[in-house]
Amino acid sequence: MKKNRQAEIAKNLTGKELVFHLLLTQLIIIILAIVLSWILFSDLTAFFNIFKWNTIWIIVGVFSGLAVVALDLLLMKKVPPEYYDDGGINEKIFSNMPVWKIALLSMLIAFAEELLFRGVIHTHYGFWVASIIFALVHIRYLTNWYLLLNVSVLSIWISLLYEYSGQQILPVIFMHFTIDFLLGIKMSRNSIHND
Repeated sequence: MKKNRQAEIAKNLTGKELVFHLLLTQLIIIILAIVLSWILFSDLTAFFNIFKWNTIWIIVGVFSGLAVVALDLLLMKKVPPEYYDDGGINEKIFSNMPVWKIALLSMLIAFAEELLFRGVIHTHYGFWVASIIFALVHIRYLTNWYLLLNVSVLSIWISLLYEYSGQQILPVIFMHFTIDFLLGIKMSRNSIHND
């Protein structure tokens, strides 16, 4: 029943409306991250310490993202298509979207979500709290056991990278961006070929 509701929502909203709601959600996440950072970090230095540039860890982040995409593409060929069915929302968002828009949207999502979930929540409340909340926030996946498992494992992987990098935010932002950007391009290209 819930899957039908998601499909109905996706059917009734245009791609532009879904992108608007996505942007609004990301704005709320950024505001929440800023407010919580102001409350939880002792000072600006402590906050900016998570943004240290470390090329090796950023490369690890990008390669982790590439590994996730490769694994996802392999699984898409092996499992039934309904396992990846989110009600058509992702396809509508990225349908016929130019690469530069996919890049901007992916960067916004990666920055907003990782700032809140890893930069603030993980830093102050730990690995498992951040991983679980990240998975639960992807609410449309809660009705599909496979997508829920997928986003949960991904959340743990991102949290592990954050933890092992010494709680550096840039590697996880690059990882998240790589995943969203490449899968967004795939969905955009699929929509062009299906038209």
